Amino acid sequence: MGVLRVGIASYAEMKARTIAIAKGLCKPDAKEPKVWFTSAESFARVLSEKNRALLRVIAECSPGSLTDLATRTGRKKPNLSRTLKTMERYGFVVLKRGARGSILPRVPYHTISLALPLFRDAKAKSDAA
Repeated sequence: MGVLRVGIASYAEMKARTIAIAKGLCKPDAKEPKVWFTSAESFARVLSEKNRALLRVIAECSPGSLTDLATRTGRKKPNLSRTLKTMERYGFVVLKRGARGSILPRVPYHTISLALPLFRDAKAKSDAA
């Protein structure tokens, strides 16, 4: 388990960065975020207190199925399934197939680190343009 670095950037900034990387104009540093959100609010919605508690239960108990996780958390399976799929898109959980098609959620990181810039410097603005 390691650290997942998350960043906040506008859609235009993420697109410009992706294009620059694809063209070979920019090489991402190993310490740069791997996952991006368009706002701190969207990050906070995905990693709400309730969802962080869910991640703790998964990490501590390694539930054997979605039913097991629902029992441990008191959450309904359809709600859990939607939440886990969202968190999987961001890399916060990994969903594996177990015996008889059961879903085994796992947490691959022990820490999620948020890089939240307060402003962009002139160079970053010109790079994003």
